[in-house]
Parts: sequence; C-alpha cells; structure tokens
Amino acid sequence: MTLELKPQKLTSDNFAAFGDVIMTDGAERLMINEGTTERFYDLAKVDVESEGGHTLINIFRGQARPQPIEIKMMERHPLGSQAFIPLQNKPYLVVVAPVADSVGPEDLQVFMADGNQGVNYQRDLWHHPLLVLEDNHEFLVVDRGGPEDNCTEHWFTQDQGNAHIVL
Repeated sequence: MTLELKPQKLTSDNFAAFGDVIMTDGAERLMINEGTTERFYDLAKVDVESEGGHTLINIFRGQARPQPIEIKMMERHPLGSQAFIPLQNKPYLVVVAPVADSVGPEDLQVFMADGNQGVNYQRDLWHHPLLVLEDNHEFLVVDRGGPEDNCTEHWFTQDQGNAHIVL
C-alpha cells in the first residue's frame, strides 16, 4: 500500500502540535544595539539538557531527492529538540507524525515551508530527515550533543507500506 501525501502550507497554528515555526512574522520585536538592530525574540524552545546534553550548532547541506519523494522511514530524537533554520530563501518540505510509541504512513503530515521559515521539532517527535527541493540547500541546525544515543529510526515494514509526496 502506498499513500499519497500533499503538502499543506506551514503555519504556526497548524504546526503547533509538532513544535515551533521559526519566523519573524508575528514575533516579539525589540530594538537593541543603539537602535541599529531589530531582535526577534524567543522564536523556539531549545530542549537539549536531559541526560547531560548540550547545545550543538551545525550546518547541514541537503540534496534534492528523486520525485515523487518516497517516505520509507521516520526518525525521532528522544533526548532533545532539533531546529532547522534555512540559510537560503528556498522552499523545503517538512514531514512529521505525532509523538507516539510507533509510527506508520497513515500518521504522516506534510508541510511546505518557505525559505523564511524554520522549524523546531519537539523532543521525541517523529519526523523525516531533511527534504530539500533544490541541491545544496543549507540549514543552520540547533541540536543536542552529549552522552546517550539521541536518534531512533523506524523503517516502514512491507505490511505498513510507504508514502509518496505529490507536489
């Protein structure tokens, strides 16, 4: 069985159950540095301190996948949140499923993010690895480092099937 998934527009409201949308629209603003810099305040909750964790700052460079994009697996990070902030103004896809013991294709939701929106996946949320639509799309990633394994992958079984994203 293969499910066809169509992306919906990414908004703070429709993504709230999965984490934060990181964007300046609607954010609390504060002028700093003698009025020369606008600070967009408290855009996401970084959650990385469990089990002796610490904050990592990374850059990921994604490559586009063949279309239709096949979703065969999901991953989660049980010890901390994970934030992706695009460094180029290019759209990308976000595939998530609710926090649960297991995940299947029927649980998936797909969002189309524009190049001005980042996402912060809440701790233990099922999500697909980076899905860019153009090669060499770079992201600043705020993640958890430290002891303990912080990534669980789930590959869909033949009985579960898979899903394709239809753009």
